[in-house]
Amino acid sequence: MDGAVRALLLRHPFQSHSWLHSWWVSYGRPGALRVVLVRREDGGLVAAAPLMRARGPLPVLTQLGGAITDFTDVLLDDDCPEAAPALAAALARAARGTVLDLREVRPGAAVERVFAHWRGPRRRLPDSLCLELPAVPMEGLLERIPSGKAQRVRAKLRKLDALGIDAHVVSGEEVPAALDRLLELHRLQWQGRGVTAEHTSERFAQHLTRAVRPMVERGDAMVTEFRLSGDVVAADLTLMSPRLAGGYLYGADPALRARKVDVATMLLRHGARETSTGGRATLSMLRGSEPYKQHWRPEPVRNRRLLLTGRATAPSSGCARARPTPAAGRPPRRGNALGRPRARRGGDGG
Repeated sequence: MDGAVRALLLRHPFQSHSWLHSWWVSYGRPGALRVVLVRREDGGLVAAAPLMRARGPLPVLTQLGGAITDFTDVLLDDDCPEAAPALAAALARAARGTVLDLREVRPGAAVERVFAHWRGPRRRLPDSLCLELPAVPMEGLLERIPSGKAQRVRAKLRKLDALGIDAHVVSGEEVPAALDRLLELHRLQWQGRGVTAEHTSERFAQHLTRAVRPMVERGDAMVTEFRLSGDVVAADLTLMSPRLAGGYLYGADPALRARKVDVATMLLRHGARETSTGGRATLSMLRGSEPYKQHWRPEPVRNRRLLLTGRATAPSSGCARARPTPAAGRPPRRGNALGRPRARRGGDGG
């Protein structure tokens, strides 16, 4: 990732260049990419908003990531207070004649500051529900549940230890093969029970392989394989930022159910240990309120959908000048942040 953008605070891993670039390669449409950048007078980048023109009867700009992305946001330099109003003004110009429809905005997201500075019509609506736990070791999580249930969980953990299931965090070079195994285990786990169709698609597999290896190498993701007698019986992909870790996707051999292995508890213990030692504050179970998540008495956190319309202006400042950047239909090049200021509107090769 471009060093200037990397310096802007990533509030969640779905903002990383690797995730967004790979998503665009798999899911983007030629001519639909729009990027808004805000720079200081000396050229330093203080804000960025990767957007795309959505299909539909009405002109709409939305964020990259689509249905497979749990959180979306913009990037802001927290040391530049003028960045948010400047980005709001730039977005208003870039979105003239369209609606900005920003989905899956987590509370505390940087784009909420843009929303606060918006000078046109705006609306905040509820979006997906996420469940979150504090990033503490397993004993701390057990203290959240009734003592009887905690004792049953401890018995399950002792059974896991007796079986000798070993957790192996894979290296970057191991990621492609590990993801192949994870997706196959995920398919087997949900066979006959309505697996999410996109998770079985080739474009999703290609997206994960492209995105996750560099994320693992930079510490933005962790792939763990759980082995029994040398065989991989479960695998997990967790995405991470300095403040948050989120369990994104896992797969488990159906034979574990026959042995009465509590896979969710196994994954949670490992995730709690890795997250707490990394100094993060939050262990997110991401979107969805499945019953197995509720056992841990998580905190419900509702994502927001922000709708912004109309024109907006912001006072000029010496800190930032806005540069809306319509990007060509081709994906941003690796090593550049989210697109180049010189990119122009057009289709492939535009």
